Amino acid sequence: MSPVQRPEVKSQSLTHRLHLAIRHAVGLTQDPPPMCDDPAVAYMPVDGVARLVHGDLSTMIIGGLASLFLQMLHPHAMAGVAQHSRYQHDPKGRLLQTANFIGHTTYGPQSRAYLDIERVLAVHEAVRGVADDGVAYYANDPHLLAWVHACEASMFLAAYQRYGRVPLSEADADAYVAEMSRLARDMGAEAPPTTLAQLWQQLESFRPELRLSADGEAARHFLAHDYVSSRLQKVGLRLFVRSSYGVLPDWARAQLGVTTSPLWFRFVITPLSHVMCALVRRFVPPTVRVARTVP
Repeated sequence: MSPVQRPEVKSQSLTHRLHLAIRHAVGLTQDPPPMCDDPAVAYMPVDGVARLVHGDLSTMIIGGLASLFLQMLHPHAMAGVAQHSRYQHDPKGRLLQTANFIGHTTYGPQSRAYLDIERVLAVHEAVRGVADDGVAYYANDPHLLAWVHACEASMFLAAYQRYGRVPLSEADADAYVAEMSRLARDMGAEAPPTTLAQLWQQLESFRPELRLSADGEAARHFLAHDYVSSRLQKVGLRLFVRSSYGVLPDWARAQLGVTTSPLWFRFVITPLSHVMCALVRRFVPPTVRVARTVP
């Protein structure tokens, strides 16, 4: 007869199963990469803001969705995804690749980060063609790389500022943008911003180029409705999608056609999103920011 399992062991087992279930639901089927804590070897500062922002799965889901919705508005970036990606056939595989890239460049050593950067640039080398406006595009174009970087950095930060556990000061926000600028430069992005004000100015500078193409409409519908299949996951996805709409700039929501009632967002979506983020953190704890050492 097997011994009776102690309650605390059962609780730990349930917590671990829920931890895995949440990660697997969004496509994170691999363990997170090991963290490099040696300041001389790490790619990003070990006491930096990027490690804090990127270590909160709940806000990274919201910010990641917002970043993808924003990227859809550039017809040349969207043409590259539509013509060279199987995102509708293997969306979680694509997300896992992106998550691994963020994990290695945020928490890994410089050697691993540079390997991942070289791999992405090599894949991008073949991503070229002609968009629906007849203009040629190239994924490694410094201008397009700047757009993608601006979308990701701004939305990751905006989501954390709204739903993150630790309040960020203005200096923290500027530090995050400055830390991320190294990655943008190494990727070959054009004029990466180093302050939050510069980041939003760069986003604004792209507005004359933006519109929702037919490929963008298809991607918007897929991401909002068809990314997951189970009913329970669709409920969670719907809330995260609505939360991501809330961190987008007003002009981006208008171009995407996803305008939301301010009262509905303030009194329904925002409180529910805070609860959802707290629930995710309960089972997938965020990383803790390392205290800065004073010489």
